[in-house]
Amino acid sequence: MSSFASYPSLVGRSVLITGGATGIGAAFVSHFAQQGARVAFLDIDEKGAAALCEAISDARHAPVFLRCDVTDVHALRKSIADASSTIGTISVLINNAANDRRHRLEDTTPEEFEHSVAVNLRHQYFATQAVVAGMRELGGGSVICLGSTGWMIKNAGYPMYAMAKSAVHGLVNGLARELGKDRIRINTLVPGWVITDKQRELWLDEAGEREIQQKQCMPGYLQADDLARAALFLGADDSRMCTGQDFIVDGGWA
Repeated sequence: MSSFASYPSLVGRSVLITGGATGIGAAFVSHFAQQGARVAFLDIDEKGAAALCEAISDARHAPVFLRCDVTDVHALRKSIADASSTIGTISVLINNAANDRRHRLEDTTPEEFEHSVAVNLRHQYFATQAVVAGMRELGGGSVICLGSTGWMIKNAGYPMYAMAKSAVHGLVNGLARELGKDRIRINTLVPGWVITDKQRELWLDEAGEREIQQKQCMPGYLQADDLARAALFLGADDSRMCTGQDFIVDGGWA
């Protein structure tokens, strides 16, 4: 039977998660709340957010949901300011929101291109910008940006998503030295194929099952909880000297 770590440094820590209502984001919200952190999360899925808050209502600090479309930079900045006012100056930011909708090069319009960049990349930049001043006042902090192995292993079917996710790694490397002098860590948490309800419903078929068996080094499904446990480490003081790194959680696929 597995047992997992508790992180005393996360108790009472203010954590903000984008795209937190369902899937991997919901696992982040749940795990940080269970560690005793003060958690706020942004999403447009009000129904999913309500269900999540009800499911973890026994947490030491009830999570705070703020409805926000992260592609709207003005709304994003306001929501982050509201979250800071509610749960305290943000110490851990998890840039999670994304959409891996399938698409083809030949069908892409300029408007779809701009929206894909906005939902998969741009908000990570501006959310980070919005929390840095507060983290400096705190004497440090942790920014966790969600990447993907999809572009690393040259997956087809979502070139705009792959492009945006590869750029997340450039963002992290481009900020690590600048933020590091103020003891602000920034790292990329890189999932493999995490079998969420959405993945199971839309894309996991017999061929996908065979691919997992053939290409993962470890058996079984990669789950959202596996990513959340890695995020706990990156948010806690235990990772105090980790920055500018890729933390790949993919069962050994990439």
